Amino acid sequence: MKILFNLLMASVIVITCNAQDSKPQAEVRNLVNLVNPLVGTESSYNLSHGNTYPAVAVPWGMNFWTPQTGKMGDGWGYTYQSDSIRGIKQTHQPSPWINDYGAFSLMAITGELRTDQFKRASKFSHQKEISKADYYYVYLEDYKISAEVTPTDRAAMFRFTFPANDQSWIILDAFNKGSKVVILPKERKIIGYAKNNSGGVPENFANYFILQFDQPFEDYGTILDGKNQIKSTDAEGKHTGAFLRFKTKAGQTVHVKVASSFISPEQAELNLNRELANNNFEQIKKKAADLWNEQMNRIWIDGGTQKQQVTFYTALYRTLLFPRKFYEYDQAGKVMHYSPYNGKVLPGYLYTDNGFWDTFRAVFPFFTLVYPDHDARVMEGLVNTYKESGWLPEWASPGHRNCMVGSNSASLISDAYIKGIRGYDINTLYESILKNTENEGPMQSVGRFGVSYYNKLGYVPYDVKVNENAARTLEYAYDDFTIWKLAKELKRPQAEIDLFKARAGNYRNLFDKTTNFMRGRNLDGSWQTPFVPEAWGGAFTEGSSWHYTWSVFQDPQGLIDLMGGDKAFISKLDSVFSMPPVFDCKYYGFEIHEITEMVNGKMGQYAHGNQPIQHAIYLYDWTSQPWKAQFQVREVMNKLYSPEPDGLCGDEDNGQTSAWYVFSAMGMYSVCPGQPEYALGSPLFDQVTLNLDNGNKFIIQAKNNVADNVYIDKANLNGTPYTKNYLRHQDIRNGGKLVVEMSNQPNKKRGTAKADRPYSMSAKSSRQ
Repeated sequence: MKILFNLLMASVIVITCNAQDSKPQAEVRNLVNLVNPLVGTESSYNLSHGNTYPAVAVPWGMNFWTPQTGKMGDGWGYTYQSDSIRGIKQTHQPSPWINDYGAFSLMAITGELRTDQFKRASKFSHQKEISKADYYYVYLEDYKISAEVTPTDRAAMFRFTFPANDQSWIILDAFNKGSKVVILPKERKIIGYAKNNSGGVPENFANYFILQFDQPFEDYGTILDGKNQIKSTDAEGKHTGAFLRFKTKAGQTVHVKVASSFISPEQAELNLNRELANNNFEQIKKKAADLWNEQMNRIWIDGGTQKQQVTFYTALYRTLLFPRKFYEYDQAGKVMHYSPYNGKVLPGYLYTDNGFWDTFRAVFPFFTLVYPDHDARVMEGLVNTYKESGWLPEWASPGHRNCMVGSNSASLISDAYIKGIRGYDINTLYESILKNTENEGPMQSVGRFGVSYYNKLGYVPYDVKVNENAARTLEYAYDDFTIWKLAKELKRPQAEIDLFKARAGNYRNLFDKTTNFMRGRNLDGSWQTPFVPEAWGGAFTEGSSWHYTWSVFQDPQGLIDLMGGDKAFISKLDSVFSMPPVFDCKYYGFEIHEITEMVNGKMGQYAHGNQPIQHAIYLYDWTSQPWKAQFQVREVMNKLYSPEPDGLCGDEDNGQTSAWYVFSAMGMYSVCPGQPEYALGSPLFDQVTLNLDNGNKFIIQAKNNVADNVYIDKANLNGTPYTKNYLRHQDIRNGGKLVVEMSNQPNKKRGTAKADRPYSMSAKSSRQ
């Protein structure tokens, strides 16, 4: 790993050019070289160090590419511990648990033709592998072939460098579950489609691809359900592929232009011609790097160690991968998309591959702050999803998938609108939110499962066969808070506003004062028994009451009051980190990987590898001891993140665990999306500069920021002493400078007044 890390290191080059933003900057840093896509790839079903794969892509690209070490259909497509590669595949996978769709791969070999995925595989070593956001290289040792790929949004270019051999082959594997290939020898092309998917699509779903070769081939054939067909030019069936033979000299290259479309074969060719045109490999690679640098240059960091800088920009890279574009441009340049909801081709934006249960917490609040232009397009896509399916996409890949709990689309929409992002039909989105609050969907993940109980009782009962009911209740209550805030912005009827304000307090219905925990509650009002706070699952989702008790994003002060006041709350929060990591896994019947990762983290009951408790550290900002947030945030950043293949402590989940790091390294976190504030933590770098899309800059400068100085001793905002434990969204967007002086000892007087605490809905404040 150390050899790989050193290989990937490159100094940050400062160049002068015009960025593609509407307000270009003179200074552009070459930040893409600080990204290591192999972080998180040393994972397995039983233990996640990220469950990532090295995505060769452009920001939010429709298609990614990745080396394939796993077998076809395996959610763990690339694992760092593997020693052989069977292809480089186009992938759309957002998570190994959701798996892939529309995938196909290219592989190069020499000698005897071997098309079977196991037999064609080649040994490789990480010493002869280069993995970057914009480029991937690997040396296929068994065949002495160099394979390279560089991406665009909907296309890519491959470069294979062969040894001298009369039998140099390129193999296209169109994968199973329905595929087709057609070879056009005179045109040096292959066209076809791949239908493999894991659900959530109509019958007419297909990923149409086109491959254009720059060299004529000596021979060719197709593959049909495991059988090679020499001289055959077409195959259609369950599992198809194609092979081409070249006669190569030593060092001869074969370039392959590849593009795809979810709309049609003609659109695939249009995507190829538009995005690759007459550009060569190096030109495409530079364009991909420029796209990454354009987005990454919205955040500059100065100071910190080289490893911290790589960790930061790798986390930023992960944050900017999903949700992916699921739209294309027609011949006239108009935005179009294939709808995975109704199977039609329709105008407008669409995005997919996202689980809002994960990403409402940090990814989308990060977009609202740094990439509001992108967030506005995602909102347009949500409008189209609702119009095409009747529901908001709580977990889309590419259509609705039955995964996770909550109706957290309300959080995304409300947060965006409240923070001033416009350019989409908010009235239709509000209509869709209201529909969620009154209806169950065709699957548990859309609408609100158990909604009739929730609306009548103020909670979802434990004993009515609605799984993970306490988690649902707490998330519905938070979502109702965001709806209350949005309803006020939209000047909805007062009765409607009051309804959602009241429902936002439903978290109180699950708090058991006799145990000081959130707890499942039965239909008759009695508590679920026996109650084991360390029991994972049951009333909760991928966690225990130790994790979900803190899921009162909208009202930490209300939770403090329920627990008996400031001291009792602090003591309880302290115990999260001091308790041993004991657990009860009877609900699952075995120790799920999230539990193992909590134990391995060695931070007590704090399970950073999963999402429900990731905000809890910042709740100290609502107490008389905010310095404890500063200490624990640094502990997590230092202990649970690194720029290595095992550098994450659990599922990365569409950028959420990475976005937590990006926010936290900047010195803040969005605890309660829907309230335009960010709780303060402990800035990791000497200086962070936000180059905002509106032309303003916001700088966070940390003085005396050596490794042991994790505490904020004093702060000033735009030259004025600043004692508050939060930053306002608009203050950042307006531009300015926050200067904090760091110390190795906590300042136990700073930020302790109630007026310094972030927002709580039950606290008396002018920020209601």
